[in-house]
Amino acid sequence: MEDSINSSLSSPSPSTPYELLQRAGPRLKQLQQVHAYLIKTGTNRSRSLLTKLAILACSARNSSTYTRKLSLSITNPDSYLFNSLIRVSSKLGSRRNDAVFYYNAMLSCFIPPSNYTFTSLIKSCSAVSALRQGRCVHCHVVIHGFGLDSYVQAALVTFYAKCGEVGIARKVFDEMPERSLVAWNAMVSGYEQNGFAKQAIEVFMLMRDEGVEPDSATCVGVLSACAQLGVLELGSWVHDYIVERKFDVDVVLNTTLINMYARCGDLKKAREVFDGMKQRNVVSWTAMISGYGIHGYGKEAMELYELMKHYGFSPNVITFVAILSACAHAGMVDEGRRIFSDMTTKYGVKPGVEHHVCMVDLLGRAGLLNEAYNHVQGLKNPGAAIWTALLGACKLHKNFDLGVEAAEKLLAIEPEDSGHYVTLSNVYALGGKMEKVEFIRNKMIKKKLKKNVGYSIIEVDQKVHLFSMGDKSHPEMREIYRYLDELMGRISEAGYVTAQESVLHEVEEEEREYALRYHSEKLAIAFGLMKAKNGCTTIRIAKNLRMCEDCHLAIKFISCVTNREIIVRDKLRFHHFRDGVCSCGDYW
Repeated sequence: MEDSINSSLSSPSPSTPYELLQRAGPRLKQLQQVHAYLIKTGTNRSRSLLTKLAILACSARNSSTYTRKLSLSITNPDSYLFNSLIRVSSKLGSRRNDAVFYYNAMLSCFIPPSNYTFTSLIKSCSAVSALRQGRCVHCHVVIHGFGLDSYVQAALVTFYAKCGEVGIARKVFDEMPERSLVAWNAMVSGYEQNGFAKQAIEVFMLMRDEGVEPDSATCVGVLSACAQLGVLELGSWVHDYIVERKFDVDVVLNTTLINMYARCGDLKKAREVFDGMKQRNVVSWTAMISGYGIHGYGKEAMELYELMKHYGFSPNVITFVAILSACAHAGMVDEGRRIFSDMTTKYGVKPGVEHHVCMVDLLGRAGLLNEAYNHVQGLKNPGAAIWTALLGACKLHKNFDLGVEAAEKLLAIEPEDSGHYVTLSNVYALGGKMEKVEFIRNKMIKKKLKKNVGYSIIEVDQKVHLFSMGDKSHPEMREIYRYLDELMGRISEAGYVTAQESVLHEVEEEEREYALRYHSEKLAIAFGLMKAKNGCTTIRIAKNLRMCEDCHLAIKFISCVTNREIIVRDKLRFHHFRDGVCSCGDYW
């Protein structure tokens, strides 16, 4: 190509400048040759030619400095030049945020911006999460009178949501006289990606109530929110909507469906979606492997992992996290060791923190605490997550000495994390060191640290209900407490005895049974059983923390006396309770 351009420039009757620019395309060296030709032939004063050159250069790699100088050299530039440069820059997402440079140059030439200018400029700030610059642009939007322009507002909603400022995004969204589908999608995905899944679903419901037709992007956002909260009913409705409207279901949407079903406790449907995919990539394979893993189906996860490799897909960093985690939850120690070794020897993947956490968890859960400890000692700077995995294993296997060492390492790294103090307190209590328990309790009081609030979520009639321990805020709480008390009476008659060691040791003795009885998951299950239409209904709840031993025991009995399947997703994995037995086999 370069030889062709050089030949054209030196030939007796070369191509026209426009043809040369077209042939050069967005390649910097060739464009600079054309620029030199324009100077040589005296055509470098043509605004249209230089505008064309600048726009092409803007798309070229490593051309930022050249394009900036070129744009400033053009005599009498117009809005088309700057708007085009801003638009191209916004698509490229340069860290230097060239779009802002061209906007400032535009103002210095006294060229008024348009809604087109601001839409592209805001997109550019969004692409690089430039919050400070974006706020300045927002001020200019208002100053120049485009504060109520629907296209600009939609861009602002997307920008603030992507930068994590969902409160401001919602304020802009609420002020829009007419909300486009782009704005609705930005609000749904913004809430979901920033961890506000409940609000994402609420916006989706509002969108549905106002008669706005969702598209594929909407569905990806709301399905991801359903996955976060574990709300299967709404997720299934969205899937039915996709099928009914005959959406073009690509790999991304299918993978989102797999993740939703898996994280909502319906592995059968997740596998149906996976098996029905016409095209798969490593992300879709990983989603299905991860789904099996969090449900404790290590054998199935391993089979799929081997099948993935058989079809020529190489596992990536996230795949290894998924399969190692699956091995940890299923007690597949030898398989986990082999896969961890294969990461580096066969696939050249350097283990990251997540992989080391999985290995410590794998070994620790299996009771191989010395091997887990040696693995930690072999790391250069083991972080909090790795020591947390070891501490959890020490608590599980009641290894007091090693648990204290792990907890002290954790407190040195994260001295303000209340969870570490709570776990250390429990380790001391298991070792009978009650004076140490009191010391930790007083230290937490002095530091004004409180235990992370646990909550459980249940979906009934596509509405999300949230419960916390001892919660009294639900409008039907009186009936829920009455039903739960009756339920606890029934399981006590069946042989259930409160596991009081599950309660935090900073709770007074006389308060322990009350605290255990009204844990959030028990309240959510009681509400679900009250609202269940028939005996075949499966109760599904999601909890933000790890389930305690007492709730795990109580739910076994509840599943038996009510003849219901109860599925609980806690911070670590899924538990399927049926006929008094849990799918985890008490290995959790």
